[in-house]
Amino acid sequence: MDTHDDTPTFVTPQGRRIAYHLIDGTGPAVVFLGGFKSDMGGTKAVHLEDWARASGRAFLRFDYSGHGESSEAFTDGCIGDWCADAQAALGLLGGKVVLVGSSMGGWISLLLARAMPERIAGLVTIAAAPDFTEDSMWAGFSDAQKATLESDGQVALPSDYGEPYIITKRLIEEGRNQLVLREPLPLPFPVRFLQGTADADVEMSVALRLLDHATGPDMRLTLVDGADHRFSDPTCLALIETAVEDVLGQIGR
Repeated sequence: MDTHDDTPTFVTPQGRRIAYHLIDGTGPAVVFLGGFKSDMGGTKAVHLEDWARASGRAFLRFDYSGHGESSEAFTDGCIGDWCADAQAALGLLGGKVVLVGSSMGGWISLLLARAMPERIAGLVTIAAAPDFTEDSMWAGFSDAQKATLESDGQVALPSDYGEPYIITKRLIEEGRNQLVLREPLPLPFPVRFLQGTADADVEMSVALRLLDHATGPDMRLTLVDGADHRFSDPTCLALIETAVEDVLGQIGR
């Protein structure tokens, strides 16, 4: 284990260096999975760490490769890479975990639940964006954008969060290997989906489709009128806390 600018890092089996913050506490540990081009310094991740510290709960947040303080270029990554980073990060923890996945992190949390269900005690998603590379990006591309992606290997999309997103051909093509809404998706543990009705990035219909598609003994969807994709105002942050505490309460920890 190494440190970079005082931030601990570890190296994945694929050789990528992942920056993380881990606090000790009772288990199951809560693990925050961030969104596309987000990082572990975001409002929700830091807020949850503060909650975990006050609760005495073990907590992990980290940056996927190509994000935040971790190694690699963002444009070199894809959903499978970032899921592998998350799976490697769980190696820092023993026992079961509760995943909290935001946007793309919601998709990755579903992939983890499929790949290693024995490690997952519960799940909270925030504006989960499963299959977005196919159902949102590719499906929304114009013929000209598809042609540019084919000829140049990438296309630039405007972003409300700063610099344009550079979307690579590999991101789109590899994403097709990671789709979770095309085949059975068992979630055999407490699950809480959170979604804002004013989310301009992930439509409310995605949350409804996910709830309808997944199967499990204890799944609930909470819609928050007027909440946007950031889901980071005080009311939304309190709802995230409540959802995590509800999951922990259901599993008796």
